[in-house]
Amino acid sequence: MLKIIKWLVLTLLIVGLAVTALIYGALSLSLPALDGKGVSKAITENVSVSRDVLGQAVIDATSRNDAAYGLGFAHGQDRFFQMDLLRRNAAGELSELFGKAALNLDKKMRFHQLRKRSEKIVKQLPLADQVLLNSYSAGVNEGLAQIGFSSFEYLLTGAKQKPWKSEDSLLVIFSMYLDLQTATFERDQTLIQINDLYGSDMLDFLTQPSRYQAALDGSTLPPYKSGIPVLPEQLNYVYKHIEQTQEFGSNNWAVSGELTATGSAMLSDDMHLSMAVPVIWYRAQLNYRKNNETHQITGVSLPGAPAIVVGTNNHIAWGFTNGYLDTADWVALNEESKTWQETEHIILADGSTESYELTMSEYGPVRKINANHYALSWVGHQPYAVDMDLLQLEQAHDVDGALALASEVGIPVQNLMVVDSQGNAAWKNMGAIPAREAPSDVAVNQARYSSLWQQNEQQRPSVKNPADGRLWTGNSRVVSAQDHNRFGNGGYALGARSTQIRDRLLEKSQFNEADFNALQLDNEARFLMPWHALLLAQLKKQPVDNKGYISVVENWQACACPDSVGYTLVRRYRDAIIDSAFSGMQNTLEHSGGSLKYIKRDLEPAIWQLIEQQPASWLNPEYNSWDEQLSGAFAHVINSLTDQFGGNMQSWRWGNVNELAIEHPFAKQIPQLSQFLNMPKAPGFGDSFMPAVQGQSFGASQRFIAQPGYLERAVMAIPGGQSGHPLSPFYRAGFDEYVNGALTPLLPQAISHKIVINPSKL
Repeated sequence: MLKIIKWLVLTLLIVGLAVTALIYGALSLSLPALDGKGVSKAITENVSVSRDVLGQAVIDATSRNDAAYGLGFAHGQDRFFQMDLLRRNAAGELSELFGKAALNLDKKMRFHQLRKRSEKIVKQLPLADQVLLNSYSAGVNEGLAQIGFSSFEYLLTGAKQKPWKSEDSLLVIFSMYLDLQTATFERDQTLIQINDLYGSDMLDFLTQPSRYQAALDGSTLPPYKSGIPVLPEQLNYVYKHIEQTQEFGSNNWAVSGELTATGSAMLSDDMHLSMAVPVIWYRAQLNYRKNNETHQITGVSLPGAPAIVVGTNNHIAWGFTNGYLDTADWVALNEESKTWQETEHIILADGSTESYELTMSEYGPVRKINANHYALSWVGHQPYAVDMDLLQLEQAHDVDGALALASEVGIPVQNLMVVDSQGNAAWKNMGAIPAREAPSDVAVNQARYSSLWQQNEQQRPSVKNPADGRLWTGNSRVVSAQDHNRFGNGGYALGARSTQIRDRLLEKSQFNEADFNALQLDNEARFLMPWHALLLAQLKKQPVDNKGYISVVENWQACACPDSVGYTLVRRYRDAIIDSAFSGMQNTLEHSGGSLKYIKRDLEPAIWQLIEQQPASWLNPEYNSWDEQLSGAFAHVINSLTDQFGGNMQSWRWGNVNELAIEHPFAKQIPQLSQFLNMPKAPGFGDSFMPAVQGQSFGASQRFIAQPGYLERAVMAIPGGQSGHPLSPFYRAGFDEYVNGALTPLLPQAISHKIVINPSKL
């Protein structure tokens, strides 16, 4: 019997090894070749695609078009499935990969008809841009074809890889529009619902300016003085956690040459986005000639598009944060409004088709809000929303040249921060901004609709070389109070992060790359100080029962540090109090298809007024007094932490509660693949409302620091590797350096692979 068991175990082991070898072998077939030679009809001169020790793509070409081909070739080899998801997401075509599970998401995206818009826009681009996009697309398709075997994602889904088209690159840019600006028009929908249900006084109370204001000119918005409105009786009250939308945005700041030892200005940029495997950005360097001049551009690209999005040409360095200007209005329709139906056909994975009926108007697609019809007028629907003008930054020699491009570039409106080797530093809004002059948080009457929606705003504020030599943005209001009235609020961040960055910059008189890196990693909890004091005072009302909690809160380290239990309690306590006070309103809004999540970041000043004044109409009906409510919020914190992480307080350390988990989308569906596909988990370091922004799968998608003219010191850290293939040596390259806050070099290091592609003679 023992021999039989041994034989069975040995047989199973051999079979397991054989299956593993087969899977490994099949996956190996889809690895791209990184060395060798090739030919292409799509280029005019030799193009080389090299990789350094991190897998950074180094493209050497004679022209910008050939460089676009080379970048496309590298993208096609390393990131095609990611690119495919980006174009399909924007176009509402994910159901063709994932079946009915993606149908609702596809319908949500088809509301914008971005495939049709991309096809139309690409035909209207200047001929030179069309040629460049064709070169890029040819590179993508030939890079993909070079592999010769479908990647595992297509093997698992059974889907076919479709060739890349020029309009797909525009869809990738539209995918960024959806990430960065969907919350703008969803926020306006919430404000319309609140205005209808509770009135304008409530709207003003909930969206009042906070004390955290860090505009570059030092201006402040007028404080709210109208008092707390009475909240209608909260029937059928149910406590509910109110989710909060992520602040898709970023930090950037700059100092002029007077504040560096080199005399060159210095820039920092870290873009905050959802993080998955592979990470969104792709390191690249482009080397080419244009206008009889050699150009070298180093930074990060977005797979699917031919541009270096954030980077430097050694004359200038540039970076972005999301602008959050108001780029959308809902237009109230009436019975006389002209509307019509359009049908979108969504292809499913089995080849069948699902029809989606869309109501259209002259102002945009139509949605029902509170039983009334509204049309969405959004900058993303305009012809000027997308173009290729961002590429012109590559040829700019100083900040003035970069600023001159701001109103021409077709991207989601951003805070451009740019510095040059001559010591200049500047900020300006770059991207598409509608020229209509009266943005509105609530519905616009048709009579007020402006034809200026069809024009891109040319006049926009900027700041160059401020007297103190410091500039900063962090998704809160940057423009003056006067310009705020002109450009509106598209969902600004609260301002605590920008305020902390500003104050840190004012603490020093000279800076280097290490100083900027330290500021990128600043996780001091200045914003939560009042909440810490409130919780500690509440706990000390019952010092014996709360002895253990008092100890960890008193020793919380005042930072989002991995080993801090006290930080977790303070952070969760703030959320619980907001949830408790606003759950009744949240439940009411949900019955109308709305949610407070789109304005939860705005509620900070309102919740403090409620805590301090304790109005009876706002008392949670579960409690007899506000003191009970404040104590009850902490009980919710303890119960939720116990349910999630167990009763041992050490398991409530912030590093565990906010553990960084960067996952491949397939690992979520097939957990058995998680160890093979995901990045290693790392203790949580950072949070919202501080420069070191980090959630469980959200945070700084790159960290960039550069002084033009001194790029040997420049930094580019990314939370993941270059390749999307799990067997690639570059799959996780750079991740450890990122989580450890290392100063990862921007410039390519030792070259380890090289492909040379020659033009075809045929």
